[in-house]
Amino acid sequence: MNKMCIGDKLQIQCYKHNGKIHRAWDEAILLDEKKDYMVFGNNKTIVTKAEGITWKTKEPAIMYFFKDKWYNIIAQLKKDGIYYYCNIASPFIIEENTIKYIDYDLDLRIFPTGQYKILDRLEYNYHKRIMNYSDELDRVICGSLDELIKEYQDGLEMFTDELNKKYYQVYKTVSEE
Repeated sequence: MNKMCIGDKLQIQCYKHNGKIHRAWDEAILLDEKKDYMVFGNNKTIVTKAEGITWKTKEPAIMYFFKDKWYNIIAQLKKDGIYYYCNIASPFIIEENTIKYIDYDLDLRIFPTGQYKILDRLEYNYHKRIMNYSDELDRVICGSLDELIKEYQDGLEMFTDELNKKYYQVYKTVSEE
């Protein structure tokens, strides 16, 4: 992987376990790089589903992609507060100027009230069966969901309004350059 710089623009590609593309985002701007994760931002970017359906995101998002964790965290800065959409997913790679990861269906949605909800259990069980997830993979995925919930409950920095507002200011600065 080439050395990246703050402000670099990449795309995002999300795959399913069978190797098929699931969804793609046109833009993610690098805001920060830490030892074990990278932070990106976007706003009103085009999302394309595998079937060809496209739409634009409605609000700014700050995205945390981890090198060794089986999830990513997206902070959505909406008018009524910050919502978090967390995907249980493989650690990411960057290839050909694109962030790539495998999505494993289970999601954690966190609301500005602090309440959270686990989403897409039926979809996970369906894909687990038809794509033959191994018992080991199932343990990693379920363990990662438990880890993510614990990280949230323990006050992981990525879940603070202060940090996400700071990264949004960085995004506004570098996206204008």
